[in-house]
Amino acid sequence: MKKLNSVFAILASATLLLSACSSGQAGAEKTEVDDVISIVWYPNESGNDMKTSRDEIGKAIEETTGKSVEHKLTTDYAIAIETMVNDNADLAYMGAQGYVQANKGNEANKPLVVSTGPSGTLDDALYYSWLAVDVEDQETFKVNGEFSLDTVAEKSISFVSNSSTSGFVIPSSTIIDHFANNKKYGELNAEDLMEGGPLFSQVLFGNSHQGSAVNVLNGSTDVAAFCDTCVESYVDIVEGEENEVGSVYKVKKDAAEPFNRVAGKEFTLMEVTPVLNAPFVANTNVLGQEDFEKLQTLFTSDEFADNEEIFVPKDSNAAGLFFKTEEERFVPVEDAWFTPVRNLFNE
Repeated sequence: MKKLNSVFAILASATLLLSACSSGQAGAEKTEVDDVISIVWYPNESGNDMKTSRDEIGKAIEETTGKSVEHKLTTDYAIAIETMVNDNADLAYMGAQGYVQANKGNEANKPLVVSTGPSGTLDDALYYSWLAVDVEDQETFKVNGEFSLDTVAEKSISFVSNSSTSGFVIPSSTIIDHFANNKKYGELNAEDLMEGGPLFSQVLFGNSHQGSAVNVLNGSTDVAAFCDTCVESYVDIVEGEENEVGSVYKVKKDAAEPFNRVAGKEFTLMEVTPVLNAPFVANTNVLGQEDFEKLQTLFTSDEFADNEEIFVPKDSNAAGLFFKTEEERFVPVEDAWFTPVRNLFNE
C-alpha cells in the first residue's frame, strides 16, 4: 500500500483544470436497454495490433450476455468520453481522468473493473507516465550529469491529449510543480502547457500514446509524454531497468504502425511517475444493472484472467491490451478509488 499511497500523494498535490470535454449532462435520463453492447475504445487501443484482444473480449461478452458486441474505434479521447456521456455506448476502456470526466458528465457511468498489478490486488495497480527524449539528445536535458526538468524550458513537447491521465495530467502536474518556485515560470497552469509559450516553444498532441512517442522519435518534438503500457509491445529495453530514469528503449525492427516508420530508433527516460491503472467503465443507462453484474462476474473470473488473448504473457512478444507477468487480473473497483484523481480538479 505504501507505493499506492505515494501515487495518491502525487495526485492530490497537483493543481490542474478540468478540460472542456467533461461538460455533459449529469444524471441523464435512463434509456432503453437493447440487444447490442457497444464498446468504445481510446485511440491507443483502436489499432489493428490490438484487434485480437478486443475481439476476444467481445466474444466473451457475447457468450455471457447473449447479445452482439459492436466495437467503436476512435481517433480522439474527447470523442470516446462524450460517447459515454451521451449514452451512445455501453462500455469503454479509459484512463482514470477519462472516467472522472465521463462520470461527472453522466452519473450513469460507473467503474466496472480495473486491472491489478502483479500481486493480483489493487495494492500495486499502477502503470507509469514517462517523459522521454531521443537518446542522441539526452545530454541536452541534463544538469551536472543528471536529468533535470529545468532543461525543458523553451523546448518543444508532445502530449497525448488533454484528457489523458498519463499523457497530460500527470506530466503537466509534475512540470508545474517543478517550476512552482521559479521566478519566470512560477505561475504556470495547465492551460499554459497546452500551447507554445510561456514555457514551451511548441506543443503538439499525438492523439494517442503511440503517436506522442513517434513525435519525439521522428524529430517533431524534443520531448514526449506517453505511458509504458501503451508502447511496451513496440519496444525493447536495451539499457537499464524498466521504468527507471536513464533507461533506454529501442523500437523493434518489425514494430507495427506507427512505429514502423521509426524502427531501430532509441529513446531514454528523463522522468518517470506512477499512475493508477485504467478502468473499464459501464454506462448503466444503456447497459442495465443485470448485464453490469454479469459482466463484472465475467471480467473478474479465473477464465478471463487465464485467457492469453486478453492477458498476453509478457515474454511472448505478442501485442495485447493487458500483460501477464505474475497474478494480473481484473477486480471490481468502487468510485471512491478515483477520489485522488477527482481531487485534481477540486470537484
